[in-house]
Amino acid sequence: MSTPAFSQPKLRRQPLSKEDINVINEYLNTLTPEEILRWAIENIPYLYQTTAFGLTGLVAIDMLSKITTSPPPLIFLDTLYHFPETYELVEAVKAHYGVPITVYKPEGCANVQEFESKYGERFWERDEGEYDYVVKVEPARRAYAELSVKAVITGRRASQGGARASLQPIEMDETGLVKVNPFFAWNFEFVDWYIKKNNVPHNKLLEQGYRSVGDWHSTMRSGEGDSGERAGRWAGREEKTECGLHEDYFNKIKVKTLS
Repeated sequence: MSTPAFSQPKLRRQPLSKEDINVINEYLNTLTPEEILRWAIENIPYLYQTTAFGLTGLVAIDMLSKITTSPPPLIFLDTLYHFPETYELVEAVKAHYGVPITVYKPEGCANVQEFESKYGERFWERDEGEYDYVVKVEPARRAYAELSVKAVITGRRASQGGARASLQPIEMDETGLVKVNPFFAWNFEFVDWYIKKNNVPHNKLLEQGYRSVGDWHSTMRSGEGDSGERAGRWAGREEKTECGLHEDYFNKIKVKTLS
């Protein structure tokens, strides 16, 4: 079978058209996560990995360390409200893999005190959407602009449900940023198996009843009977399934401006 044109060493153009994305996804749907990652490294320039050091992101880091001697640099969005265990994990990943990590924080805020001086205490309770934008979306957009990022590797999976249920290997957001989702078809059991088999460093909180770890104020231990992979995140808010980083904020801003 002939090799599709888009699997050559470089993509012919960016941003990608919808037709490009459909053709690429048709091909990538047949590949393993390792093969998707290898394809991305060989084909997509200015590729980074944005990670909050969740389990799937850690699997990607480990796989990349075995695929290439020059893995894509990591971008860590420090909301300033991560658990101490998350910050410990960041240092453990640095020591274990030796991969460069660039940290971005809310603009003009080096610590919680500066953030709360600017936005007040418990800002997430007053305007959760704006909080997500300030601590995740704006720092990410700033990182992508300053580092000339054209594409990012994510740890998202369709089995996580919500807005991710129809996830594909490749997508492009409203800014033209390409998102590579190599684990789109994996479920939690595959991720857990890989972490244990390869002794991948992971967040200690996952051994204390947490299933998904984000900011300390929006994360709690999973309760009995909780079945979702992101159980414990945004408890009591069924409509909330994303942290904000992967939502269409340009359209939201337009609606907010017109209302």
